[in-house]
Amino acid sequence: MGCFDWSFCYAKEKNVPVEKQGTGAGSVWTWTAIDADSKLILSYLCGGRDAEWACKFMEDLASRVTTRIQITTDGHRAYAGAVEGAFGMDVDYAMLIKLYGAPSDNPETRYSPATCIGIRTATLSGNPDRQHISTSYVERQNLNLRMGVRRFTRLTNAFSKKFENHCHMVGIYHAYYNFCRVHQTLRVTPAMEAGIADHVWTLQELVLFLEYKELTKVA
Repeated sequence: MGCFDWSFCYAKEKNVPVEKQGTGAGSVWTWTAIDADSKLILSYLCGGRDAEWACKFMEDLASRVTTRIQITTDGHRAYAGAVEGAFGMDVDYAMLIKLYGAPSDNPETRYSPATCIGIRTATLSGNPDRQHISTSYVERQNLNLRMGVRRFTRLTNAFSKKFENHCHMVGIYHAYYNFCRVHQTLRVTPAMEAGIADHVWTLQELVLFLEYKELTKVA
């Protein structure tokens, strides 16, 4: 299942100076795909939210799976063409759109999300199991990301000042989430549940692995 979360780098989109345009300043969207069973983050991407970025994200996801999968996304239009382009007909794909009530004018609830009053689903490819058409897990993961990475905290000056640093921090978070953080429900890490790790990684192991990856890139 896939979804994305908003943040910004350097300045909000409307405040980006001319000399910073095209450098990654402004709105940054984090696209995330999570496996509903193991809670493993299969793919993530930081960038824009248009069709080009959607295609990059889905193509990366497709390169990381070897079996037919079921995908649920929200109603963002760019997903439809991106999923078809990356998976063709070899996917069971459904779109879930949540319907929200009108926002309240009450100052006390200014930053509270609108109330969900219903959902609408549509099958776009294959034969997805209706019992598993859901975006709840990835929405919860977006909340985890926002709570776990200070750069996503709104109404503060903790936002990223450079796009590259923002991407690095998101990458470190997802590596930690997959290999070091014990999931409360699973009682193991997502990587262990998925069978790609046999123990809970320590922070030292994570750092050493990242250093090894950098060294192999140089070599």
